[in-house]
Amino acid sequence: MSRITRCELMEWQTAGRSFTLLDVRRAAVRTADAAEIPGARWLDPESVFSWKDSVPRERPVVLYCAHGHEISQGIAATLDVMGLDARYLIDGFAGWRDAGQSTQGL
Repeated sequence: MSRITRCELMEWQTAGRSFTLLDVRRAAVRTADAAEIPGARWLDPESVFSWKDSVPRERPVVLYCAHGHEISQGIAATLDVMGLDARYLIDGFAGWRDAGQSTQGL
């Protein structure tokens, strides 16, 4: 399992690199934030074993949770074991937003 910094994710976005961006914050946290990183798709972390097989395998997967700790790291580890190139965003959504990076409303 790998990690990715805010700067690296910004570079991937601006360079048009092909990757899957997944928001795996808990539903209540996501709703309270009322925003997400542009291009992200929300998947309920409580249902990871229901959706894990639907994640595209042909490109890297970047996951973010609220702070880049247990949730995104755990799901990235699960996907990594399945053979995917899975990375979690260091400091999660909070770090992204606090650094003034682009977000969009839900």
